[in-house]
Amino acid sequence: MADRKHGVHAPPTETTIRSADWDSLELSGESHHRVLFQDVDMTELVNHGSSFEECQFRNVRFNVSVHEDARFLNCTFTRCSLFDATFRGCKLTGSMFDGCTYGLLKVEGGDWSYAGLPGADLRGSAFHGTRLREADLTGARLEGAEVRRCDLSGAWLHSADLTKCDLRGSDLSTLDPHTVTLKGAIIDPFQATVIAAALGLDVRT
Repeated sequence: MADRKHGVHAPPTETTIRSADWDSLELSGESHHRVLFQDVDMTELVNHGSSFEECQFRNVRFNVSVHEDARFLNCTFTRCSLFDATFRGCKLTGSMFDGCTYGLLKVEGGDWSYAGLPGADLRGSAFHGTRLREADLTGARLEGAEVRRCDLSGAWLHSADLTKCDLRGSDLSTLDPHTVTLKGAIIDPFQATVIAAALGLDVRT
């Protein structure tokens, strides 16, 4: 399992939901604390404002699910499938992802600060207006992804592949262009100045 930042261990769970069929279920305002979800099918689930705190999701299928104003605080996702899942205005602060698949993941707004996505294959995913402060994106594959208007301040991006990634409007103030792949990345004029300065260039007008 990938390590959490600073070696923090995942919280223990107290109850288990195993092999349940939540396919196409609609949740609204539910609250779950320290629950282990094992082999649960949440395909096409619709989640309005439910809260999952310090929960663990193992082999859970989130495919084509939609989550709005939901909270997944300090949760752990292990070998989960998030194909074409949508998170709107959700808070995933401190959550950790390990061995998951993400094809066409869509994240709109919300707070993913301190989230752990090391080595995640996020090709083709989209993050728009999302707070990703100090998120662990070490070695993440973001080729062709969209990371628009996101707060990446303090994010760990070492060895991340940003080839042809659309980064316009995002905070790149702590990005080290020497440690990432930026070939073909799409940036705006202000970001170009920030990156040029990080490369040691003398930018003048």
